[in-house]
Amino acid sequence: MIVLAELFPSGVNDLFDWRSFGPGGFNKTAMMCFISTIICSVLFIAGSRKRALVPSGIQNVAESGFELVEKSIAVEVMGEDSGKKWAPFLATLFFWIFFINIWEVIPGIQFPATSRLAIPIFLALQTWIIFIVVGFKHQGPLYIFKEIFPPGVPKPLYILVAPIELVSKFLIRPFSLMVRLFANMVAGHVLLTVFAVMCAELLKHNSGIYQIAFIPLPFFMLTAMTGFEILVAVLQAYIFTILTAVYVGEAIHPQH
Repeated sequence: MIVLAELFPSGVNDLFDWRSFGPGGFNKTAMMCFISTIICSVLFIAGSRKRALVPSGIQNVAESGFELVEKSIAVEVMGEDSGKKWAPFLATLFFWIFFINIWEVIPGIQFPATSRLAIPIFLALQTWIIFIVVGFKHQGPLYIFKEIFPPGVPKPLYILVAPIELVSKFLIRPFSLMVRLFANMVAGHVLLTVFAVMCAELLKHNSGIYQIAFIPLPFFMLTAMTGFEILVAVLQAYIFTILTAVYVGEAIHPQH
């Protein structure tokens, strides 16, 4: 039996408390974000420096990834013109979130940076600010008024519709973006940690035959959950990016 109080004496916060090891509060979470930024930069800079007619190597990876985001997210959601303009930003957003998520399955790290609430909050606020600024740019100073008073609604219903539109579009959106990314990555991090600890404890205290017999069970779940979390890392990056595209697209193209 695993006693969680012995494994995590300070509580479940031990899973997420990565203490600073440098000036200015620089810790492993910041290091992961910094390295992920470098990986994104190297990927696309190296992939676009020498454009071959038939791409190969890192150029093939960069072009395939960019085209996937451009065609499947940007153009599909925002239309041809707006999608191509916003594709570089959306591709950067997708790959950066993916790279900071995938640390969860890297041996020796096994911790997604998005399990620290500050990162999802930053990303959600970024999307929130961008689509509001874009809305004012394309729809003028009455952008928010136009959004909370959509055309075609009977005027008496605006008493109900206006507060709902205000809360759902300008308050719930950033909150749901943040919670969705944070909660999914935290859940996966906790599950992987639990199964890893179970494997370690069963190997450490394998004095009984019944304990040896049970070792494959948590190991199988750990392996299966690792593969599943790779899928989750991609899926959460995709969902966050496509929702950002939806919100920006709605801000560009006013309702009719």
